Amino acid sequence: MAIINPSINFNGNAEEAFLFYKSVFGGEFATIIRFKDIASSENPVSDNEANKIMHITLPIGNNILIANDVPEILGKVNENENRSKMAITAESREEADHLFNGLSAGGTIEYPIGDSPWGSYFGMFRDKYGIEWMIDFNPKK
Repeated sequence: MAIINPSINFNGNAEEAFLFYKSVFGGEFATIIRFKDIASSENPVSDNEANKIMHITLPIGNNILIANDVPEILGKVNENENRSKMAITAESREEADHLFNGLSAGGTIEYPIGDSPWGSYFGMFRDKYGIEWMIDFNPKK
């Protein structure tokens, strides 16, 4: 079975967001590459972009969460129009509560975590960085 590794674009705050995600999921970053790390005479990087994240990865179980900052020359990511969601299947109600409460801190709850009409323990929110998440635990699986 294929593994899906979501990749998120940020407007200059990828590192801040990933430090927050790391505080919730735990673990260590597998990769951190800044724009200055790939700079060359053929690929110059401005001072205001040098420390921004070109590529960062955080392993979570068998998956990897990936992100980058979008260079200013490419314009801003419209986070409020991003209708994609990160979906996490938890292994227990306790894990679902931990992830939901941790990741939603400072964000906006769209669907409070609880027993859903379809039989799983489910919640949905937009985190403080504008990323939408769904947390699900199905006790029947």
